Amino acid sequence: MRSYQPDLTPPWKRSAPVPEVPAEPDLVVEEVATGFCGAVIRCEKTAQGPTVTLEDRFGKHRVFPMEPRGFLLEGRVVTLVRPGPGGPGRPTRTASGSVAVPGARARVARAGRIYVEGRHDAELVERVWGDDLRIEGVVVEYLEGVDDLPAIVGEFAPGPDARLGVLVDHLVPGSKESRIAERVTGDHVLVVGHPYIDVWEAVKPSSVGIDAWPVVPRGQDWKTGVCRALGWPPNTGAAWQHILSKVRSYKDLEPQLLGRVEELIDFVTLPD
Repeated sequence: MRSYQPDLTPPWKRSAPVPEVPAEPDLVVEEVATGFCGAVIRCEKTAQGPTVTLEDRFGKHRVFPMEPRGFLLEGRVVTLVRPGPGGPGRPTRTASGSVAVPGARARVARAGRIYVEGRHDAELVERVWGDDLRIEGVVVEYLEGVDDLPAIVGEFAPGPDARLGVLVDHLVPGSKESRIAERVTGDHVLVVGHPYIDVWEAVKPSSVGIDAWPVVPRGQDWKTGVCRALGWPPNTGAAWQHILSKVRSYKDLEPQLLGRVEELIDFVTLPD
């Protein structure tokens, strides 16, 4: 008969137990050693032990061993385990890839704002980041062009508690847009942009069902030229609704837009 052996390890040297969490699909965790953050795609058995595959918001996959205390879930250390049959319902994510908060109420709107260049930009941001923006209390408005941006910024009077973020189409060095952005950028104003002529191009062609976005000759209206090149009816409003209907999550957008929108949300919501 085995005799009882007491644990003589001092309490301050004992590792505190951590919760075991089933690695359900779509659960978003961070691997502690590398800082890689992503959603669970699958779990697998290997000769070296169980592994979990994570996908980050840009679609990159990485495989990690499911080691004890190996992951962070909403800032807490956890041990991932293989999900059992009939386990709890899977966590869900917002279209932006954030963990959904069931029953969360919209926050009262902040004084800060995010401005985008046009209605299509605003609709695309709402499509992907709408849930996040409501929880954070961030309002998105559109400008219908950037020519009047200096006057708009002056009227808005941004400050430490009312920061202003602006997303501009086709923000490339030497352009009219870049010169306007330089005039208004300051401690409480952040202007960022993407390289696309129009926000349509920020939707991945594969999501729309085309090989690539057409090259439209200079001097032609870009949206009309796209419709003509793709054989779509010459109705840019209907074309946009078709494109927007194909956007289901951040995975349908190009990284150059994803990063800029996330940067603006952080700018207007995080403290100095």
